[in-house]
Amino acid sequence: MEISEDLSIVNSLGLHARPAAKLVQTVLPFSSSVHILLNGRKINAKSIMGLLTLAAGQGCVLTILCEGDDAREAMDAIREVVESGFGEE
Repeated sequence: MEISEDLSIVNSLGLHARPAAKLVQTVLPFSSSVHILLNGRKINAKSIMGLLTLAAGQGCVLTILCEGDDAREAMDAIREVVESGFGEE
């Protein structure tokens, strides 16, 4: 199964080190591949360095791509953590 969804960064500091680590911890347990697209770049969401290179600030819209047997569950978990402001707000 392959699904995609657009999610906005809501926390005021954007996708800095702490939220990036939280996102990686969220997606690692899933067997699905998870990629994030922003400004023509596609990175592996299981890579903290990749996430940090996006320099995604507040208001940036990330396109999340999940592909695999647990893609729906992975997307639900990602949506929850992003919409919660990575637990920072």
